[in-house]
Amino acid sequence: MVVLGSVTMDLVTRVDRAPARGETVTGRAFHTVPGGKGANQAVAAARAGAEVALIGAVGADGLGTRLRTALDHGGVDTDLLRTVEGPSGTAHIVADDEGGNATVVVPGANGTVTSLGHGDEALIATADILLLQLELPLPAVTEAARIARAHEVRVVLTPAPAPTRPLPPELLSVTDLLVPNQHEAAALTGFTDPRAAARALLADVPEVVITLGESGCLYAARGREPVAVPAPRVAAVDTTAAGDTFVGTLAVALAEGRPVPEALAWASAAAALSVQREGASPSIPYRTEIEAALAPDHSLPDHHTNPAHQGNPAREEPARDQEADRV
Repeated sequence: MVVLGSVTMDLVTRVDRAPARGETVTGRAFHTVPGGKGANQAVAAARAGAEVALIGAVGADGLGTRLRTALDHGGVDTDLLRTVEGPSGTAHIVADDEGGNATVVVPGANGTVTSLGHGDEALIATADILLLQLELPLPAVTEAARIARAHEVRVVLTPAPAPTRPLPPELLSVTDLLVPNQHEAAALTGFTDPRAAARALLADVPEVVITLGESGCLYAARGREPVAVPAPRVAAVDTTAAGDTFVGTLAVALAEGRPVPEALAWASAAAALSVQREGASPSIPYRTEIEAALAPDHSLPDHHTNPAHQGNPAREEPARDQEADRV
């Protein structure tokens, strides 16, 4: 699997409640965590058992070194992750006690990825699935999708951040599966009802999954009845990487040939595990945890052990707090 996407350092402030405009509140804690939608999806897929390579860019700064190291430790191939002059991308996140968050992204090095580089097409051609998002310049995203289609590689696009204008037809025409959340689907179609939004999106792409947070997800495909999958009931602590966890895990399940309802349930279980933990990449679960959550006894593995992960048994779970610099 190949991911073309952003790599950022998340600068996370924990608060009791988020400030209103013009208001100052006192934060409870601050920490830095590797993130970015591209990196998060790559880590999610790797932890779910896939062999994953990431195409993107980090800056020639200390954050860039930390981001690359975190991806390497996460089992993601970073051979084609560029290092460019200037700062790495950052995401400034305010996370509140209700599990919500507000984010400001500064693209940094991510903004330099305007086209594919040497070796990128050859790497994409070897993949079964290409994961894309919208935190890199749109020309590069569209170019990668066209190349994937030319090599019969399945294209999965997360239209996030929510687009402020219609996506170009040349991108949608080579997208196989679109995975927006409910707000992104509404931004693309004008419909707040998920089923109406899904019907509208099927005019442009053959398959759609709309994620609905605690309400689960909705799958729709041309010529098929929609499938709704509820989300596990959990107490959310931090929803920062839930959507990326869902997409990365879903891609692995689909690549393994799982039926759609099973793949959606697997991805929903992974997302539910992630929202119960703080941070972006540190919150993403491993394959054994996902499968344990779906087992009849609903037991979870001991996070202090290093289980071998099915699908990629050489990959072991590190101590989670090694991935975040807490202050």
